[in-house]
Order: sequence, then C-alpha cells, then structure tokens
Amino acid sequence: MNELAHVLIVEDNEDDYEATRRSFVRNHLVNPLIWSRSAEDALQVLRSSNPTHTGEQAECRPDLILLDLNMPGMDGRRFLEIVKADERLKSIPVVVLTTSSDSADIERCYQLGASTYIQKPVSFDGLTQAVSTMKDYWFGIALLPSAPR
Repeated sequence: MNELAHVLIVEDNEDDYEATRRSFVRNHLVNPLIWSRSAEDALQVLRSSNPTHTGEQAECRPDLILLDLNMPGMDGRRFLEIVKADERLKSIPVVVLTTSSDSADIERCYQLGASTYIQKPVSFDGLTQAVSTMKDYWFGIALLPSAPR
C-alpha cells in the first residue's frame, strides 16, 4: 500500500481517544485518524460520503478500525456484528481495544469477526507500548486490504 492507512477510532470517551492519539504521535505514526464518538456515528462514517465526525481526511474509507466495546447506545459488539455482515465493509480489520477482559466478550468478538482483541492498558506508557506493538504488526508486517480512495 503506497498511501498511509487510515484508522477509524470508535471511542466514546474523549480522554481515551486523546490518549490513543497521543500514543500514535509518540510512536511516530502519522496515519490519518478518524474519530467517531459512537458506533452509530462510525457506521455513518463507513456508509456515507458526508459523515458527521471529526478527523483528518474524513472522506476516506478507513483501512483499520480500533473499536471500544462499552459505549452508550449501540455497543461495540453490535457495531462489529453489523460491519462484518456488510459485504462492502467486512474486509476492514477491526481491532477491539477495550477495558474488558471478560472471556465471554473475547470469545464473542472473535466469533463476530474481530481481527484482534486487546485489553486497554491502564497507564499511558502501557497504551504507548500497545500502540507500538500494533504499529509493528498492522503497519509493518500485515498487508491490509486495499480501500477505495
């Protein structure tokens, strides 16, 4: 892939989003980020040419989704189920990044098609290390499906 992968972060907590964004910066990841504060908004981002969200290069379809599970309204589990059932969206890798370590959540997310399940570290340094590991894998080793631009 010649262009930088676009990353959609589905996270209702602004502090958690900012910590994730800062950990991208600390790891020298300059990938365009798209932030959706809810699963409903994220679906708009994925399905609409004029979504209501914030972020760089907002009109681009993301190449990777970082998904929180526990959000008001539609939760991450339902979002994952919808995305993986949609022929146009199901090839986008979804990394679940959540506080839950519940084995039922882990099992369910993998059954629904999650690519990876990561428990959010409680410290910023831990999050920065997790993002570093994601960087090495998702942007260094893995080949992401081509997204239309």
